[in-house]
Amino acid sequence: MADTVRQHSIRVAVVGLALVAGMVAAAAQPRATRAPTSDPNEGTVQTQKQEKTFPLGFSWTLVSLNGKAVSADRPTLQVDEKLRGTGYAGCNTFSATMYPLREQGFAVGPIAVTRKACPKPQADAERDFLVALRTSQKWDLVSGQLVLINPRGQMIFERAL
Repeated sequence: MADTVRQHSIRVAVVGLALVAGMVAAAAQPRATRAPTSDPNEGTVQTQKQEKTFPLGFSWTLVSLNGKAVSADRPTLQVDEKLRGTGYAGCNTFSATMYPLREQGFAVGPIAVTRKACPKPQADAERDFLVALRTSQKWDLVSGQLVLINPRGQMIFERAL
């Protein structure tokens, strides 16, 4: 009787280990999703896109803010490996902690800005840039440009030399 119980316990353990090994192997495989079609019963299996990596350590120059081209006194941005964002806001320099998050999320901590006196148009443009930067929630890399997305639009940066 004891041998039968022991054999049964060994079989259960082997089956359990086989199930765990199968789950580990399945978790290591890329996830598959169905491509959308007009018929929900049809579709091909595709591998999910690999998540992008935020470009730390690069310098960027703003070229567009909420759909409007930026030409004079173009703001800059750089996020280093310690997640410290720094740059030129159009009149003053700034710094803040910036967090690239999963699924291309983006969070910006409080922004510290120097207090140089600026002409009103330049000060207004700088304020618009800093508000857009502070409220950015998503990021993307599109055709070599860094895009920061906020509730009012997006900022497009080109890589600086």
